[in-house]
Amino acid sequence: MNKTDFNKLYLYCNISLVLAAVISGLSFVAQKLGMNYVEPFTFNTLRCFIGAIALLPMMYFFSTKQKCSIKGAILAGIVLFIAFSINQYCMIYADASKAGFITSLYIIFVPVLAIFLKHKLSTNVAISVLIALLGLYLLCAKGTMQFEIWDIFLLISAFFFALHIIIVSHYSKKSDAIKLSTLQFLMAGILSLPFMIYEHPTINLILAGWKPILFIGVIVTGVAYTLQIFGHKATKPTVATLILSSEAVFALLGGVLILGETLSAKEIFGCLIMLFAIIFSQIPNKERGQV
Repeated sequence: MNKTDFNKLYLYCNISLVLAAVISGLSFVAQKLGMNYVEPFTFNTLRCFIGAIALLPMMYFFSTKQKCSIKGAILAGIVLFIAFSINQYCMIYADASKAGFITSLYIIFVPVLAIFLKHKLSTNVAISVLIALLGLYLLCAKGTMQFEIWDIFLLISAFFFALHIIIVSHYSKKSDAIKLSTLQFLMAGILSLPFMIYEHPTINLILAGWKPILFIGVIVTGVAYTLQIFGHKATKPTVATLILSSEAVFALLGGVLILGETLSAKEIFGCLIMLFAIIFSQIPNKERGQV
């Protein structure tokens, strides 16, 4: 691939990651509404299977001849199942604003894992991560941030979300994005299914919550995560994480535009800091092996 083609792919990948962040940020309301009807494992099982089914037509029309790494799909599915399960269960008890901040700490774990895997972290990206953390805090930290047991589990889920990003970043370069995405959701759904049966969900409750469940399954799980996988094809994992973490910004904007909420000066400043961190991370760097 020549430099011009790579630059085009890099641009498309970054746009895909931004779109994934937008969708994820706007999904918060639907996710909370879905939990009013079903329990965590039922919610996760439905979102994964619906996401996989929604991708089948896309696989037929848009899938490339590139093969899919079965090993990568299985690993990604297992890790995503763990991250989804812990995070969704904690959302029943944890304060939403603090949960959003702690979950977003995958922005720290990704560069740490990348360095552990012997990747080199460029200076501007390392600075961008620190700047973005400040922005996330200003966006999400409201009121007192008292320690609770759920905070530990949310932090564990953030680690697994980071691990999922690393796995997807590695295997997306050798796999068709739609195929990899479909198979990882099937894997996560299969692992969630026994726990869903234990929760004894009823058809009436599932049908009552069909709107948020369908939105999360098709748009968030199917579309956003597939865009994320495509985005990793040319974008380094730490830079991709910075872009994806902007979902906190879009969550706030969604609250303003959809729910009529207002932004404080602190939250506006946090948005600007986050956007600056993402732009700063895009500064060209001649170092090889950077993340």
